[in-house]
Amino acid sequence: MTAKVTLDDVKRVAELAHLELSQDETPGMVKDLNAILDYVAELNELDTSGVAPLAQVSELQGATPDASLRADVVLPLLDRAAVMAGAPESDGAFFKVPKVIER
Repeated sequence: MTAKVTLDDVKRVAELAHLELSQDETPGMVKDLNAILDYVAELNELDTSGVAPLAQVSELQGATPDASLRADVVLPLLDRAAVMAGAPESDGAFFKVPKVIER
């Protein structure tokens, strides 16, 4: 493994993600993140030179049409007035939602 996640790294990422980790959870998170990085490093050692890149698993050879994504079809929009009438709070154009981030 080339990089190690430290206790300070976990604390900083938790702060950025607005997560509150207890002192008991933090060492386990360091261990788990380092295990993930070790696994990614192991995967990076695999020879994938003969593997074609793909954007969707449905592009795999032998995938049936049933396994592909649904057709992209334009559907009529919902009526704004009807949708807003069903909202708990609205100004007529937008949903009103409570503030969830205090920072």
